[in-house]
Amino acid sequence: MSNRKTSEELRAEKILHLYAQGAFPMGDDDSGEIDWFYPEIRTIIPLDSYNIPRTLKKFLENSDFEFRFDTSVFEVINYCAERESTWISSQLIREYKGLFKIGALHSVEVFSDNKLVGGLYGISFRGAFFGESMFSKASQASKAALAVLLKRLNEKGYSLLDVQFQTDHLKMFGAIEISLTDYNSLLEKTYQGFDIKF
Repeated sequence: MSNRKTSEELRAEKILHLYAQGAFPMGDDDSGEIDWFYPEIRTIIPLDSYNIPRTLKKFLENSDFEFRFDTSVFEVINYCAERESTWISSQLIREYKGLFKIGALHSVEVFSDNKLVGGLYGISFRGAFFGESMFSKASQASKAALAVLLKRLNEKGYSLLDVQFQTDHLKMFGAIEISLTDYNSLLEKTYQGFDIKF
């Protein structure tokens, strides 16, 4: 059996290397280009001090939601891309296929009555998880997916959850903005040791 990597896998490894340097992509369907961003202010949810909103905890106690991992990754991505204004371009989705092939692309999926009603996806590298986008077709579904992600990352031993930009939605979970210097310090620490299996 050949160990030669495909061009898709080689591209995916280059993309993963950019994530590992702290950059994140945004696609443009008009130009077909993928631009990479490296902002001075970064947003993370500290995995040792995050918050689950009280109303969400109460909701989940009586919810019929079922949570799955990596069973419908591209369905989640396609739902996230349905927004009227989106940076999830068709070219970026093609590149995600390579990331999935090398085991770096993951999703948290929320099902109700066996129907996908919410979820999120992101990129995993060593001890860092780079959250990309989320969607909800049922009340509280995207929040529930994030709560499940936070629990899973802690259980698996991750040390960084990068959520790109601050929003009111993320602030409820304890998201904070930090300097690029502090972010790079956290990022460097996540790469010391072995890869973590999501």
